[in-house]
Amino acid sequence: MSFGQGGSQWSPGGSHNPWGDQQQWGSTNQTPDWAALAEQSESRNRRRRLLMIIGGALATVGIGAAVAVAVVNADGGSATANGPNSDVPATADIPSASAKTDPSFAPTSAPPPLNPKDFISSSGKDKAPISPDILFPGSQLTKDDDVVYRKGPTASTTDCASAVQGTLDKLLTSNDCTRFMRVTYHRDKVAVTIGVALFDTEAMATKVKTGWDKKSTIVSLSGDGVPTFCRTTICRTTVNSYGRYAYFTLAGFTSGKDVTEKDSSVFTAGDHLAQSTFEQIRRRGEAQAAAAANEQ
Repeated sequence: MSFGQGGSQWSPGGSHNPWGDQQQWGSTNQTPDWAALAEQSESRNRRRRLLMIIGGALATVGIGAAVAVAVVNADGGSATANGPNSDVPATADIPSASAKTDPSFAPTSAPPPLNPKDFISSSGKDKAPISPDILFPGSQLTKDDDVVYRKGPTASTTDCASAVQGTLDKLLTSNDCTRFMRVTYHRDKVAVTIGVALFDTEAMATKVKTGWDKKSTIVSLSGDGVPTFCRTTICRTTVNSYGRYAYFTLAGFTSGKDVTEKDSSVFTAGDHLAQSTFEQIRRRGEAQAAAAANEQ
C-alpha cells in the first residue's frame, strides 16, 4: 500500500478509496492518519537499521576470513595431505639459541705451582749439592745495606756430635743427624758461628728444635783471623728449624768478654746471621722447585 503526502491519492479508475475499506469520518477532505504513518515509518526505519547491522556483521566476518586466508597463504600455503604448513622445517631443523657456531676448546688448567719447601723437607727431594761454601757463598755477608760481616773459617762433618756440646749431641744422634756444617762470620770484636744440622725429614729437625734444653750449644769455629771465642765465656745462642734443617747460632766477643743483655751488637749480629741462614735454606728450596718446574 502506498501513501501520499499532503493529501489523498486517487487512482485513474474512478472514486477508489486509497485507504481500502477503512471508513473515513469528519470533513469531506480525507486527512491522513499521521500517527499511523509515523508508526509505520518508524517501523520501516527499525527494519532498515536491523538489516544494516546484520549486513555489517556479515561483512566483518567476511573480511576476517579473507585476512586469515591471506595469512595462511603468506606462511606457505594451505594444509596438505602431510599436515599444515608442511614446508616449514621441523623443530629439529630450526636453529635454537643453544646451537652456537662459536669454536669450542678443550678445557685446560695449569698445574699447581710447586712448593719450594717440599724440596727441603725430605732427603728424598733435597738432592742439590750442599756444602758450607754452597750454603754460604762469597767472602762476606751484607745486612741492612751497610752492615758487613766477613766470612771466616768453615767446617763440615757427618759426625754431628763432634760439633756440639752439652746434651745436644744425644739429641742429634737420636734423630739421625746426617751432616753438620759450620761457618763463622765476624765484625769488629763480635763473632758468630752458625751451625746447620741435616736430617732425613722435617719432623726430625723439628724434634731437635723443640728438644733443645738451652744449656747445650754448638762448638764455636775459630781460625782465618778469628780467635777462639765462646769456649769458657757466656755467649748468646739460638736454635730454629726449617724443612729438614735445624740451625743454631753462637754469638760472643772475640775478646773473651761475657755477653750481657745490654750488648746489643752481639744480639744484632746473631739475629742477622740466623735470618741469613733461613733465607739461604729457603732459596735452596726455591731453586730446586724452579728446576723441577722447567722439566715438566
